[in-house]
Amino acid sequence: MKILLVEDDQALSEALAASLEEGGLLVEVAATGGEADFLLRTERYDAVVLDLGLPDGDGTRWLAQWRDDDIDLPVLVLTARERWSDKAAGFSAGADDYVTKPFETAEVMFRLRALVRRSHGHAHPVLSAGALSFDTHTGAVTLAGRPVALTAQESRLLSYLMHARERVVSRAELAEHVYDRDHEPDSNVIDVQISRLRRKLGSERIETRRGEGYRLVTPAGEDAP
Repeated sequence: MKILLVEDDQALSEALAASLEEGGLLVEVAATGGEADFLLRTERYDAVVLDLGLPDGDGTRWLAQWRDDDIDLPVLVLTARERWSDKAAGFSAGADDYVTKPFETAEVMFRLRALVRRSHGHAHPVLSAGALSFDTHTGAVTLAGRPVALTAQESRLLSYLMHARERVVSRAELAEHVYDRDHEPDSNVIDVQISRLRRKLGSERIETRRGEGYRLVTPAGEDAP
């Protein structure tokens, strides 16, 4: 999952981005509302972490503009403002959740994962497709109850396919949501990594739709979740 972190405090931004990436998320950073606005209109993200005290305007103003323009991805507000009136302003502008500074990075991680999961229509933190399970909190993957070891990139690919379960996901969509914008792969790289997932999980679990993309399916004989 790809997250846009909008934070002008460089030290905090770097530390939080590093911690989120250690947790398996792909993070891109904007230091101003204007930079974030450009990225949100040109790139694809799964959620935004938004500081309110930005150098080029209050975060609530930027957020309200994004909502007016139908940019509807989940937004987690991250700020030092603790007054209820400030929180109310954030929610009124379109925020989905709110964390005040100082904070525990683990809390930000849990809240982000929950926001992304729910935006895809999943209430439970463990996503399942037949005998295959993916724990969105820990990143653990099991197949028929047995752990499956995946690389970080394989885990990101599987996570996105699990969140989009039964929907066909194009190569372009995978590239936008799973890879950094400066290192987006060509289709052959994605094909290779999908092939590696198939070897570990079973070739029948990831269906190729020629000219369309990939779809995670529940093999015949396994109960659907």
